[in-house]
Amino acid sequence: MTPQPISAAAAGTWQLGDLPVNRIGFGAMRLPQSGEALTEAAVPRNRDQAITVLRRALELGVNHIDTAAFYFSPLRSANELINRALAPYPDDLVLTTKVGPGRDPSGAWLPHARPEQLRGQVEENLRQLGRDHLDVVNLRIVGSDPIADRFGALAELRQAGLIRHLGLSNIEPHHLAEAQAIAPVVCVQNMYGIGVRPDDDPFVRSCGEQGIAFVPFYSIAGTGRQAGALGGDSPVVLSVARAHGASAAQVRLAWTLQRGPHVLAIPGTGDPDHLTANVAAGTLRLSADELALLDTFHQDGT
Repeated sequence: MTPQPISAAAAGTWQLGDLPVNRIGFGAMRLPQSGEALTEAAVPRNRDQAITVLRRALELGVNHIDTAAFYFSPLRSANELINRALAPYPDDLVLTTKVGPGRDPSGAWLPHARPEQLRGQVEENLRQLGRDHLDVVNLRIVGSDPIADRFGALAELRQAGLIRHLGLSNIEPHHLAEAQAIAPVVCVQNMYGIGVRPDDDPFVRSCGEQGIAFVPFYSIAGTGRQAGALGGDSPVVLSVARAHGASAAQVRLAWTLQRGPHVLAIPGTGDPDHLTANVAAGTLRLSADELALLDTFHQDGT
């Protein structure tokens, strides 16, 4: 008998505001291209394969997809692939988008949007996704500059009904406090993983104490970022993986999820087998000794 595929629900659920999601989600950044995503080196991915991966994600119980209008290659747009593959959307599917950055048609990065430009970015996401509102919109920033004007502009769009919930991406703790003085924040999306930004551990805990989802990006790739996981992995991670008959990537995802019930995962891939493996990581339970070993490596690399 063929074993039943593991469901994303096995990792548990969390509420993004009033929207329940399974804690294993899907990141769409790699969907339009292979190679080094969001760069000139990116190669457009086969359209049928991308659509297959998206539909398979929903079959595996994924109901949280992270995307953005600036996720595109010369021939593919993540938002339009999502629209083509999944519309009409299931009632329980939560689409999270990001605004702030922009790219011109050649793919070159533009200066981050000013407050008065954010409505245009929101409307572009709405058009590409074929929606009349966006479930969650993250304001992505660079640096430590104040964000009140930009977050306030999004809060006005939330009041107008174009956005249901607001989040923040690539922030420092003071940005969260600044935003919360303007409107509720349901999630924080920052780079984080084993050995990546251990100084953010208190911030991750603080988000949980406030009932805010913490959504790491590059939790598998780490410092490889858009290029993906670098060749090889730590002997510490590999030893834990061998003990479970799992991959290093699955151990990294499992560790991420065990940082707290408010921590979500949005691993991205254009490969159906990798997708299945990522979802299966939601069932991997690391022991206290294994977590202590990985935490030591996380803190000091040994």
